[in-house]
Amino acid sequence: MSSDYTGKNDREYSNGEITVFWKPSKCIHVATCYRELIDVFNPAKRPWVNMNGASTEEIIRVVNLCPTDALTFRWNKEKSTPPEEVSSEKEHANTDKDKPTEIKIMKDGPLVVKGNIKIIGSEGEELRQMKMASFCRCGKSGKMPFCDGTHRRIGFESE
Repeated sequence: MSSDYTGKNDREYSNGEITVFWKPSKCIHVATCYRELIDVFNPAKRPWVNMNGASTEEIIRVVNLCPTDALTFRWNKEKSTPPEEVSSEKEHANTDKDKPTEIKIMKDGPLVVKGNIKIIGSEGEELRQMKMASFCRCGKSGKMPFCDGTHRRIGFESE
């Protein structure tokens, strides 16, 4: 069991100050990145990430909005005190056992669950342990029970 998705299509993009990591296998195409910052995250262009399209702080703000951690970042050099409005690393939910598990219902998309998650199969077998999972609500995912972004292609609308 692996708690981390890795893939040969993973990409890194840098502006000198930070490196943004994109893991397409985790992406459920909620589209927050390009709705928030099209000058940096533009799927119509290649490469689709332009690290010179906005300030480092603005890029970090949008990366931190990614509900699935398909986009993450790290500082390229250690900074003793990053700007107060920007976290130095993307925080991962529920590293502290006192924090509750969070379930977010994405509009016209999956259920995104963050916490200390153990997924048990229908036969009682442990399928995976993870910190975040997105579960399909449209019923058409090729990775059931996980979301693979099919909801966007088929025009799924939640009630």
